[in-house]
Amino acid sequence: MKPHSSRWAKCVALVAAIAVVSSCGLPRPGPNKREIFAGSVQQKGDAFVVSVNDRVTRATAVTPALGFSKEFRNAGTIGSDTIRPGDILSLTIWENVDKPLLGPEGQVAAILEEVQVDGAGFIFVPYAGRIRAAGNSPEAIRRIIRSKLEEQTPDPQVEVRRAAGDGATVSIVGAVGGQGVFAIERPTRTLAAMLARAGGVTIQPEIAQVTVVRKGKKGTVWFQDLYDNPHLDIALRGGDRILVEADTRAFTALGATGAQSRVTFETQNLSAIEAIAQVGGLNSAAADPTGVFVFRNEPAEIANQVMGRDDLIGAQRLVYVLDLTEPNGMFQARDFVIRDEDTLYVTEAPFTTWDKTISSITGSATSVSSLTTLAGGG
Repeated sequence: MKPHSSRWAKCVALVAAIAVVSSCGLPRPGPNKREIFAGSVQQKGDAFVVSVNDRVTRATAVTPALGFSKEFRNAGTIGSDTIRPGDILSLTIWENVDKPLLGPEGQVAAILEEVQVDGAGFIFVPYAGRIRAAGNSPEAIRRIIRSKLEEQTPDPQVEVRRAAGDGATVSIVGAVGGQGVFAIERPTRTLAAMLARAGGVTIQPEIAQVTVVRKGKKGTVWFQDLYDNPHLDIALRGGDRILVEADTRAFTALGATGAQSRVTFETQNLSAIEAIAQVGGLNSAAADPTGVFVFRNEPAEIANQVMGRDDLIGAQRLVYVLDLTEPNGMFQARDFVIRDEDTLYVTEAPFTTWDKTISSITGSATSVSSLTTLAGGG
C-alpha cells in the first residue's frame, strides 16, 4: 500500500474511533443544550423551554411578601399600668374608725402586701370579696375596693400599688443575643424594642426573618424591613412567641459552575447573575455562556403570562434559557429573579465535549501534536 493511502486509512480509523467514543457517551455533569431543547413541549416533551427576555423577567419577578396581618397591626400598645394575671399588688387601706374592719383596734391603716392576681385575673380583699384586677389600672382597682368597703366602713381610703409584674411575658428563641422569657414593660411593649432587649439578631440582618405566634395565628416579617420601616412594628401581647431564624430559601446549582451544591439565599431578592456569582461563577474551562438554564415548577398564573396563554392549569414545568453572550444577556441575567427550589444548570461548551473525546483516544486533552502524529502515522 502506498504511504498516502496508509495515512488516509489511519485518518478514517481515527474519525471512526471518535464517532464510536462520542456515541458511547462521555462523562459529563448533565444534558447538553440539544438534549434540553429536545425535551420541550414543542418537541413532544413535558416542559416549556423559554428564552428569557424583558417580558419574561417582568412576568416572573415574584418575591415572597412577608408582613403582619391587620389583626397584628391593629393591636394597640398595652398600657404600662395595666394589671395582668401574675402581677403582685400592694394594698393600703385607711379607715376613719376606732374599730377598723381590716386591722386591730387603734390601728389607722391596714397593709396587704403581695396580693397576687390569680390566673383568672382576680384578687381577694377581705370584706370586699373577689375583685377583677386583670385589665384594670391600679386607680380603677382602688375605686372598686373603696366602693365595696364604703358599705361597711365610713369613707375608707385605699391605695393600690403594682409591686411587681410577671404575668405579661413573651418568649424569644432563635438567632438572638439572649434567648429567654421577657416581661412586657414600658420600654419593651413593641416587637422591635423587645428584640433589642434580647440582644438583637445574631445573623445577617438581610436574611433574618422574625415570626410572631399569637393564639394560634402566625405572622412573619423581614427583620430588615422592620428596622427600616417603623410603621411595620407591632404591639406585643402576653404569651406571644417570637422566633428569629435565617431565610430557609435555597436553589440548586449544577453543571459547569464553580460549585455544584444546594445554596441558601444571601439576600431577600436574588438574581440569576448573583446566583451564578454565589457559586463561584461559570467554570471558565468548561462552561457554555449561551447555555445557562433555570428549571422551575411555575404556578399556572405565571406560566400563562410567560407563554401568552390562558389555558394552562396547575403547576407547569418551565425551563428558562439565558444567553450571556447576547448584547443585553448580562442585563437580563441581572433582572431575572431566582426563586426558592430553582435549579440553576450551566451546560458544557461543545469544545469541552470534543476535548474529552480526543482525550479518551489520545490520552491527552491538550496535546494537539499527538493527534497530528497519530493521523500521520508516527
